[in-house]
Amino acid sequence: MELARVELFHEEQKENARREQYAVEGSKENIIVGSHVWVEDHDLAWLDGKVSKITEQDAEIQASNGKKVTAKLSKIYPKDTEAPAGGVDDMTKLSYLHEPGVLENLKARYELNEIYTYTGNILIAINPFQRLPHIYDGHMMQQYKGAPFGELSPHVFAVADVSYRAMINEGKSNSILVSGESGAGKTETTKMLMRYLAFLGGRVVTEGRTVEQQVLESNPVLEAFGNAKTVRNNNSR
Repeated sequence: MELARVELFHEEQKENARREQYAVEGSKENIIVGSHVWVEDHDLAWLDGKVSKITEQDAEIQASNGKKVTAKLSKIYPKDTEAPAGGVDDMTKLSYLHEPGVLENLKARYELNEIYTYTGNILIAINPFQRLPHIYDGHMMQQYKGAPFGELSPHVFAVADVSYRAMINEGKSNSILVSGESGAGKTETTKMLMRYLAFLGGRVVTEGRTVEQQVLESNPVLEAFGNAKTVRNNNSR
């Protein structure tokens, strides 16, 4: 086991070195004096600015907040100056799919109360820390019912719908993975998924309750498995 770990670590070191070399070479080719870039910042995560000077593998950046920053070329990323002010609904449309570009896009949409964004067929959801009932009502569910994926704005209902249709049309089981940090909104997202799937399943009454009621009533039981108190969330049962 120890030999395997050492060998794996050695391979990882070599791979990281290769990636860093390619990153440096790529940065040298793409980033020049006058380029708009993103640079890491201890307080704000990322700062945007313009390259004012390049010396070998280092670059001096005049940040938009007035700060002057010096960073390795391999640690700065080009900024898309033509990106829409309100962001894009699918981040595969971004010119640069790197961390600062992704975060800036999510921030722009979040400020417009657009909490959902696609990255291909993956849905990214940001906790709005407020109730937005209008995007989960019956009218909204009816809109997404049977709609082709990507035709409407990004939504958890769209993911649930495409999974349900695949299950019905192909006759195979489907899974939806909901992941994220504590307090990110996984439980609420799962509730919305269950609610929409129950809506698609119909309202046939059995034992005095509809399918939707039965599914939603099972939620507290599901929540009881694995939930624990954390520094960000106290939803232990």
